[in-house]
Amino acid sequence: MRSEARRRETLRPRFVWRVASHDLLSTLRDRRTLTSTILIPLLIIPLLTLGMPLLLGKLIGGQVQSRQKVGVVGPLPESLKAALTRDEKAGGAVTRAGMELVPVTDARAAVQSGQVEAALRAPAPLPVRAGDGTERLEVYAKLGNLRAQTGAYAKVQDVVEGYNRGLALQRLSALGLGAQTLTPVILAPIDTSGEQERRSGQLAFVIPMLMLSFILSGATATALDATAGEKERGTLESLLVSPVRRGEVVAGKLLATTLTALTTACFSVLGFLLSGLVAASLMKGGSSNEMTQAFGGQLTLTPGGALALLATVISAALLISGVLIALGIYARSFKEAQTYAAPLTLLIVLPATLLQFSDFLNLGGAIYAVPLFGGMVAILDIVRGSLTAGHALTAILANLAGALVLGLLARRSFGREEVIFRN
Repeated sequence: MRSEARRRETLRPRFVWRVASHDLLSTLRDRRTLTSTILIPLLIIPLLTLGMPLLLGKLIGGQVQSRQKVGVVGPLPESLKAALTRDEKAGGAVTRAGMELVPVTDARAAVQSGQVEAALRAPAPLPVRAGDGTERLEVYAKLGNLRAQTGAYAKVQDVVEGYNRGLALQRLSALGLGAQTLTPVILAPIDTSGEQERRSGQLAFVIPMLMLSFILSGATATALDATAGEKERGTLESLLVSPVRRGEVVAGKLLATTLTALTTACFSVLGFLLSGLVAASLMKGGSSNEMTQAFGGQLTLTPGGALALLATVISAALLISGVLIALGIYARSFKEAQTYAAPLTLLIVLPATLLQFSDFLNLGGAIYAVPLFGGMVAILDIVRGSLTAGHALTAILANLAGALVLGLLARRSFGREEVIFRN
C-alpha cells in the first residue's frame, strides 16, 4: 500500500511541464502581463535609481547657478554686499551665481509674499573689522522649503561664513599671524568603504525592494489566473479528472508562476545594470554630479555576486509563488484572490524600507534565516559587496524551506474537495 501511494505521489516531469506550459501560454496571451513583466522593470528601475538622483542634482545645481532675489532691510557693509552679489567662477564657468539684493521694508512679509526668496535684517550695524564686537544678522527664509535651503539661504550662509573668516584673517595678518592659526588641526576624512559599496550609493536599499516587488507583480497574474481564475471559469475540474496527479498540478502551476516571476526578476536586474552603465558613462564624461554618485543605487556584480544574486532571487521567487498559489487555491473567486494578494505588497515594501536604516541596526546572522526578509538583506549585501557565503546559504535555504511548506499546503488544499469546489 505504501509503495503504491509513493508511486502515486511521484511527480512525472512531462505532466508537470504540461500544466506549467498551459499556464505560461495563458500568461503570454495577456499583453498587460507582458508589460508588467518586461517593459515596466526596464523603464521604472532606471527612472528611480538614475533619474531621481539626476533630477535632484539638476534641481539643486540649478539653484546654485541661478540668481535669487534677497531682500535687505537697512544698510549692510559694502564688502558684505559685494560678496553677496559676486559670481564665483571656475575655468570661466559660473559655479555659484551671486544674489540680487532688493531693498524691502518688512523682511517677513516680503518672504511670505514671494517677493524675495530670503531677506536680511541687521538690528545693529555689522562690524567691518574683527574684534569690534559681535552683532546679529537675521535671515528670513522658509526653512522647510528645499528650494530656499539649497538656494538663497545656503548662499547667504556660505557668504557670511566667508565674510567672518575674511575679517578674522585681516586681523591675524595685522598681528603677524597666518591663516593656519585658525585651523591648528585639519580633519582629513578617508573613506574605508569598498569600491562596490561606494558605487551602490545611499539608495542601495531600493534595489531589493524593487526587485522583489517586480517578482511579486510578475508572479501574481500567472498564479491567480492559474488557480482562482481557473476555478471561476470551471476549467480546474477538467484538469483534476485528467490523468495528471494533483501533486503534479501544484508543481506545474508553481513552476509556471516561478518562471514568470524569474522573467520579471531578470529584466529588473537588467534594468539595474543598464542604470549602472549609464551612470558610469555620465560620471566618466563629467556630466554627472556629486549627488548622482552619492545616491546612485547602481548594481555592479562580481561573478560570485551574480551567482549569489541568482540563487537568492530564485529562492525568493519560489517562496512568493508558493504564497500566491496557496492563496489562489483557497480563494473562491479571482477577485477574492486579488484581495488576499494585495497585502503581500506591504509585506515586501514595509520591511524593505527598513533596510535604509540597516547601518543603525546590529543585524546578526539569525536575520538571514527569516524567509523573504533574509533574502532582502542578502540582496542588499550583494549590492554592497559584503555578503558572506554562510549568510547567502542561510537566506536561500530559509526561502526554499518556506516555499516547500507552502507547496505542501497547496497540495493539501488541492486534495480537499470542499476547497476546490467551494466557489
